[in-house]
Amino acid sequence: MFVKKLFWTVFLAAGLSWTTPCFAEINEMDSNFDGKVDQWQHMSADGKVVKIEYDGDFNGKVDQVEYFEGDKKLVRVEFDINQDGTMDHFQYYNARGSVGRIEKSTKMNGKIDSREIFGAGKKLEKVEFDDNGDGVFETVQFYNDQEKLVRLESDANGDGKTDRWSYFSGGNQIDHTAFDTDANGKPDQWQYYEKGGPLGAF
Repeated sequence: MFVKKLFWTVFLAAGLSWTTPCFAEINEMDSNFDGKVDQWQHMSADGKVVKIEYDGDFNGKVDQVEYFEGDKKLVRVEFDINQDGTMDHFQYYNARGSVGRIEKSTKMNGKIDSREIFGAGKKLEKVEFDDNGDGVFETVQFYNDQEKLVRLESDANGDGKTDRWSYFSGGNQIDHTAFDTDANGKPDQWQYYEKGGPLGAF
C-alpha cells in the first residue's frame, strides 16, 4: 500500500484500524496498488483521525466519508450513492457505536426526504418521510420490537397536524384507518379492511 505525508500506515479496510500513529495533516493511500490515490486520512493537530475519505470504485471521486471524534469514535458516515458528487445517504452513530439514525435523499436531489430511527438493540423504531420535499416529514411509520410495521401516521392536508392513522397486523396487512375530517386532531371516520380489500367506512 502506498502512503504519502511522512509516515507509512497499515489500513485494515474491514475494521478501519490504523496500526501506526500519524501526525501529518493528510495521509494519502493507494489501496489497490493502481498508482492512484483512493483514500485520504485527515488528522487533527494532536494526531487523531477526524475524517477518512474513500474512492470506493476507483474512479477518482470520493463516494464515502467517515467522521470521527475523540479516540477514533465513529460518529457519521456519508455516501454518494449515485456518484454525482453529492452525498445522499447519511448514517449517524450513537454512543454505543451502533447506527442511531439514517437519513436519505431518495430522489437524489440533495434534499433529505427519508429518515430511519433505531432504538435499543439496533432495531428499527420508525421511518419518517417528506412526501412533497418541503423539509417537513408528513408521514411516519412505527415499528414494534420485532421490526414489524404497526402504525402509519400522516398529515394529508399539509397543515402540520396528523389527520390519518393506519394500523397494521402481521407486519404489512392493514387492519383499519382512522381519519380526522374536521381538523380538530381527533379521528371521526374509520375504514376497516379484510384481506384483499376494505370492509366499509364508519
